[in-house]
Amino acid sequence: MINYKTISAEEIFTAEFEVKKSKFIANLKNVEDENSAREFVQQIKKKYFDATHNCSAWILGELGDKQKSNDDGEPGGTAGNPILETIKKNELTNICVVVTRYFGGIKLGAGGLIRAYSHGASLGISAAKIVQMKIFKKLAVTLEYNFLATVENFLRQKNIRVEKIDYASDVTINILLEPAEVENFLAELTELTAANFISELGEEIFLAS
Repeated sequence: MINYKTISAEEIFTAEFEVKKSKFIANLKNVEDENSAREFVQQIKKKYFDATHNCSAWILGELGDKQKSNDDGEPGGTAGNPILETIKKNELTNICVVVTRYFGGIKLGAGGLIRAYSHGASLGISAAKIVQMKIFKKLAVTLEYNFLATVENFLRQKNIRVEKIDYASDVTINILLEPAEVENFLAELTELTAANFISELGEEIFLAS
């Protein structure tokens, strides 16, 4: 697992521009798998059903190793691939970009199309909220209540993410740490509480940093 960049999953990002009376509209969405990417492409095609073309590209996976592009009727290599290359240039993954074209009556030529679709994807990415996804390790720390205030203050000072706190006969604080921070954190917590705690490492997850 490695850290990667993507766009926020909170919304669909949009940008548009015009070239020689042809209107281009870029729509971008965070997607986690191929089904989600295909569904988004179909959603945009349905929304812009009267458009001349709805060209698309997506990149998936932590390594960005799942890639696909579609020219949707434009001359081969003039639409989908320029969109894909723009995504790659911005080092993004788990993203689907659809650039819609309403033909304005003036042909752009192969070079003009490549520039237009690249520009559309670039404008869309500029309008999007870029997030850095980092690996975090779950760590459950169980301790007696008399240590709670001290440990909570320590966590605040260190800006450590707390996922949740379970209150039972003892208190369990579920925290999230970058893997490289775990060993040092446990050492500091040992010193702080004189080793009066039990810790349990959990799974690794990706979170926006």
